[in-house]
Amino acid sequence: MAQQDTDQQHAGVLPVDDEGYVIDTEDCEKREAKWRERGTSRPITVVGNPVLHKECKDVTDFGEEFQQLVADMFASQRTAEGVGLAANQIGVDLKVFVYDCPDDEGLRHVGVVCNPKLVELPAEKRRLDDSSEGCLSVPTAYAPLPRPDYAEVTGQDEKGNPIRVRGTGYFARCLQHETDHLYGYLYIDRLSKRERKAALKQMAENEPRYPVVAND
Repeated sequence: MAQQDTDQQHAGVLPVDDEGYVIDTEDCEKREAKWRERGTSRPITVVGNPVLHKECKDVTDFGEEFQQLVADMFASQRTAEGVGLAANQIGVDLKVFVYDCPDDEGLRHVGVVCNPKLVELPAEKRRLDDSSEGCLSVPTAYAPLPRPDYAEVTGQDEKGNPIRVRGTGYFARCLQHETDHLYGYLYIDRLSKRERKAALKQMAENEPRYPVVAND
């Protein structure tokens, strides 16, 4: 279905399917490149920086300055070779994340979510996946972390239109991980004390492959 060609189509940036979820798997290369090429890559903030450990502010102004922030986020995500990036990971206290992430069927998803909220799943949909997880803000560290293998997020797109995004497998993990960021949680905050300590030790013993902001 082409964007905006029926009354059922919302006036947002991306088309939606018959159930009202955005179709974020079309023209991924073109859309990501368009954002990234007008952006400037910024260094990544790392664990310990105060902006990562508090709830971010809602996005209320979707103007040109905000559009440039989104472009910078796509550029920064590409530099760091990430699949998702929240605004506070480049030091900006706003509830927005970008993603360029495959799901468990290998489909690539590219998009922007502002003011996200995870939809609480009924018990029958809560199958846990205990795959390993990492974070650009905890560079070089990985640890197994059980999360539901399906996720839904509501929010707004980069123009302020209401959206619903859903994903499975790795993409579901990405949606949960990035939403967590905007409410002040890192994945290591969901680990046991021993596992968290081990992850921070991994980080301390290795050099990140991308520019980071050193904590004072």
